[in-house]
Amino acid sequence: MVMKHYPPQFKADAVALYRSRPGATIKSVAEDLGVNTETLRNWIRTADGRRPASHSASGAVTPAPAADAVQAELAAARKRIRELEEERDILRKAARYFAGETRW
Repeated sequence: MVMKHYPPQFKADAVALYRSRPGATIKSVAEDLGVNTETLRNWIRTADGRRPASHSASGAVTPAPAADAVQAELAAARKRIRELEEERDILRKAARYFAGETRW
């Protein structure tokens, strides 16, 4: 079987065509373009920021490295949220303290 190499613009246009046709299946769009169904599916996954499915010898799908980056970003965001909540609580306590101090 010969591997065909498609230009990046063709891949992007194929993904755009699939997304612009509501209700269209990957199979129907792939047939219209003359490409393999799995090839188009992989292009769509790549465009979505996911790695195309690759299987190890056991048949299990290998995890995408992008998931590690997402997890790291999520952990950093949660840490920042905790810091901001702590700052907010300190400011609330200070506001209550000063509000009570100004009353006669």
